[in-house]
Amino acid sequence: MSDIIRKTLINELTTPVAEELAQFAEAVASRLRRPPLGVLFYGSVLRKVDPEGIVDFYVITDRPESLGGHALARMANRLLPPNVYYMEHEVEGRTIRAKVAFLSIAQFLGRSTLFTVDTTIWARFCQPVRLVWVRDAGSADRLLQAISQCVVTASCWAALLGPEQGRADVYWHDLFAHTYAAELRVEKKGRSHNLLAGREERYEILLKAAWRQASLSYAAQGDVLLPQLTASARDKATRDWGRVKAFGKPLNVARLIKAAFTFRDGVSYLLWKIQRHTGQTIHVSVFEKRHPILTLPLFLWRARHLRSGRS
Repeated sequence: MSDIIRKTLINELTTPVAEELAQFAEAVASRLRRPPLGVLFYGSVLRKVDPEGIVDFYVITDRPESLGGHALARMANRLLPPNVYYMEHEVEGRTIRAKVAFLSIAQFLGRSTLFTVDTTIWARFCQPVRLVWVRDAGSADRLLQAISQCVVTASCWAALLGPEQGRADVYWHDLFAHTYAAELRVEKKGRSHNLLAGREERYEILLKAAWRQASLSYAAQGDVLLPQLTASARDKATRDWGRVKAFGKPLNVARLIKAAFTFRDGVSYLLWKIQRHTGQTIHVSVFEKRHPILTLPLFLWRARHLRSGRS
């Protein structure tokens, strides 16, 4: 790992977060039978503080894990990771909400290379991230190496899929447009500008350092970069990305279907979303919370009725 990448990532990973988030992460880690390597905090709430937003945590473990002893959940996290749970944490009368994903270090590493068809890990963790809980120094080193690999993979794809020449931010905007399309994610136009806003220098530094680490030569004319790639290399990258897109959309559809059966406490998450967007509250029974698939038609009818009452 280059010194520039190491220094940049360590500074980001160790930047302090709000104490209540650190407490939340510790509470999540304590729920596992064996302490995980660490808990990573990333996403929109990290980029812009939102007291009413949903925090995104990734819990990285030694082996595939799930909360509780549900055999189906354990199998799902081995076959189609990660398992995602909705959790709440009370701090001085305030509720903090989070989506918590569980992924083993081997699964993380396998999805952070140029050879994976799953973009969900390297495309997220090439972005700024905080290590809000860690088991020990050795675990911190392993996570640093894994995140560094995400940065290098993302930077290489940026060169391979991007223009023959352009500013660093152009390569990143183009890359994120490709990953959104491959993941079947519906994002507002200009979403990547929000990711880079105020962080352009960070992305430029990492792009150049990652290209050097990957032995990808480039020339520079002012702020314009020219990766030294052959036509055959670009053609191969286009074909390889076609394979990523072909697998990416059905892969994410499969994850959505899986989430219907494994997304723990998903009803509470939906209730919060409805209340946040409508200002109205739907009350559900204990039976409905325990059997969300069975009672889903009734829940949707009530949510639709609520919307109709406001229109």
